[in-house]
Amino acid sequence: MFTFNYDAGASVLSGWLMWILVFVVLFLLNEVSRRYKTMGLVCFVALPVVLSVLWFTVMSDTTYTDWFHLLKVYSSTAGCIGFWCIRHLHGKNKKTGKEWKLSDNRIALCFPPLILAINIIEAVVRDIEVGLNYAGGGLLVDDAQYVIGGAWNYMNAAAGIINVIAITGWFGICIRKATAKDKSRDMLWPDMLWFWIIAYDLWNFAYTYNCLPGHAWYCGFALLLVPTLCTFTVGKGAWLQHRAQTLALWCMFAQTFPAFQDEGMFMVNSTYNETIYFIVSFLALAVNAAVLVYMVYKTVKTKRNPYMGELYTDLGKYKEVKAMAK
Repeated sequence: MFTFNYDAGASVLSGWLMWILVFVVLFLLNEVSRRYKTMGLVCFVALPVVLSVLWFTVMSDTTYTDWFHLLKVYSSTAGCIGFWCIRHLHGKNKKTGKEWKLSDNRIALCFPPLILAINIIEAVVRDIEVGLNYAGGGLLVDDAQYVIGGAWNYMNAAAGIINVIAITGWFGICIRKATAKDKSRDMLWPDMLWFWIIAYDLWNFAYTYNCLPGHAWYCGFALLLVPTLCTFTVGKGAWLQHRAQTLALWCMFAQTFPAFQDEGMFMVNSTYNETIYFIVSFLALAVNAAVLVYMVYKTVKTKRNPYMGELYTDLGKYKEVKAMAK
């Protein structure tokens, strides 16, 4: 599935050690930025502003400038800022004296699922683009990666569309109550349960393997596992927040140091085995289809609206996350 850059002095050991380092650093940065309100502003407001100036001036000849990479870094950062506001913005109405919280505003709660859906659709468009324009293989114009278009692109695009349809419980987003051990005020999404997260991970890994084969070792394999591990351990119920923060941090790093993935001993490439492409995308499509079938089954059985309300309220994992909310 992957091959290391042996010509540049890489080995299996060096490849795995760098993967572990990327994984650990992203996990720790996510912990710092979610637990400390000020660090969230530093990471997702101050840092992107400074880096943007550098990208479009002194680094303009080396950084990524194509629409997809720029849209991904800014949309993920916008998601982080929006989530920070939902978690922390509150005040008092001067006229009525009544306390208000942005997390109580139903319109504001539409932002997380919308930014998630937009990011998925961006990747779906890219998968279709590669399938249409690179059948038989070819170099991408923007970043010179070699890709192979085929049926796998369309299967995975379908998986991405299904993944968007299966996003439920839009208005059930809530804030984690502060405790002595964790004062993060994470943005919890009780209806976003493990089976949807696994389906997303499979789809997104297939997307990176299809369309960013030279980056999938890090931005597919490592980057997807960090928020998943976090939401199953120290940051339960806040997968989307973890995903947005780690994605934004990684995109900023990759935008600033593109050579890390594109050349040298830490570059890891695809083996370009078409059978593997097919299997990975087929698995993503099959699992997402299964999640959709389960969603429809629960909708029919419970007669709940999966978009205007919450669908999985009877499940134990839902109750576990909901109990953590304020």
